[in-house]
Amino acid sequence: MATRKFIPKISDKKYHADVLNRLPTCWEAWPEDQASVNDSGALNVFIKRSGKSSFEWPKKPVVFISDAHADADAFEASLLAAGAIKRHGSHPCEYVLTKFGKSAEIVVGGDCLDKGPSNLTLLRSLAHLYRLKADVTLLAGNHDLRLLMGLLSLGRDNDVGSQHFFVRMGRKVVPLFKEVFDQYLASSHWQKGVPSEEECRRVLFPDEDWFESFPFYAAGFLTAEGIDREISKMETKTLRFEQHCAAAGLTLQQVYAAAMVCRSLFLKRSGEFSWFFRKMCLVKQRGSFLFLHAGLDDRMAILLARRGIKYANRAFNKNLRGQNLFNFYYSPLANTFRTKYRTADLPLTKRGTKATTRAGIYVLVQGHVNQCAGQRITLKKGLLHIEADITLDANSRKREGLTGFGAGATLIDKKRGVVGISCDYPRAKVFKPNHNGQLLGAQ
Repeated sequence: MATRKFIPKISDKKYHADVLNRLPTCWEAWPEDQASVNDSGALNVFIKRSGKSSFEWPKKPVVFISDAHADADAFEASLLAAGAIKRHGSHPCEYVLTKFGKSAEIVVGGDCLDKGPSNLTLLRSLAHLYRLKADVTLLAGNHDLRLLMGLLSLGRDNDVGSQHFFVRMGRKVVPLFKEVFDQYLASSHWQKGVPSEEECRRVLFPDEDWFESFPFYAAGFLTAEGIDREISKMETKTLRFEQHCAAAGLTLQQVYAAAMVCRSLFLKRSGEFSWFFRKMCLVKQRGSFLFLHAGLDDRMAILLARRGIKYANRAFNKNLRGQNLFNFYYSPLANTFRTKYRTADLPLTKRGTKATTRAGIYVLVQGHVNQCAGQRITLKKGLLHIEADITLDANSRKREGLTGFGAGATLIDKKRGVVGISCDYPRAKVFKPNHNGQLLGAQ
């Protein structure tokens, strides 16, 4: 254990003092995670691979913040924890970049949306970061793309592959529709032009025969486990979606009206958030690190090795608003922001792991996998992952028995190594091997 040598200086004590008091003030060599058999030997593998002559650190510092889930306070507190911003007020968007923030690349690892408490404020905070001319990379998250697929699916009544996408968003999207209705529609004559409650139900929900048709439609494209999982998930969501809307004080007519506003906000060029999906990319490589939301499968790993990162991102953007939503959402491209390496997901084997090495990728830095004690280094199918979703948003934290909103970030650069900062772990975790192949600070 040592002082805060590896931790960014945080002089901004006037604002968010409660969060700053929960951040670590000292560091330790990155600990082995004894809770998971998958992590056994992960640090030793990382030490060996980082010692290879072909291993490269990013040319400039990278700040990775993922899974803010519509919590602007958590997002801004995490930027503050990383030393990337300095506040000049206590309200959202009242911040400027620090010298370090101007020199670093800020990678937002996806899942900006859903859960709450405020989707719109989080998006406006992210827009403010762009206005400050920060070097920002915005990665696609499964919750972000679920909204896009849900909005695009409206009106595709006869499309078996995508007519379930709206309800598939489930209860976690309801807070967004509530925010949009309250901010844009509540004081207006919103009922004008909105179909009846029954017609809205027909438009928003999949057809009655969808459950029988979908397995045949998806056969040969999804795994058998994937089809069973999708059907089971939709049985639950179809049954409960209207209940979740009612619990939030929304009728289906109001949900439909809010969805139409969302289409204008996100899909029209003039919409306030039209930049969100336009700026989004699938993956970003910096040195030997690949930043993405979830993970890889064999086909994506081979594509990256053969065609490269730029090709993968072009393919993602080209397919993002294509005509066949089903083919996109269940493809290897989308598996990159959806997989949890389950049997229902597209597989990653030794073949894919070798392909990542050929692509110059030694470590995946991801969100998507919820952690409650800071970041974790793990091996999955022989491929190193840094799991950096540290449970930031207040709603997720409440479900995990944690208080308030969270704060923290993962810093990666040649000078500091890999530094995991989290308000839920007492010390900053530092991965920086010395010349003898040992972690700094290790006994």
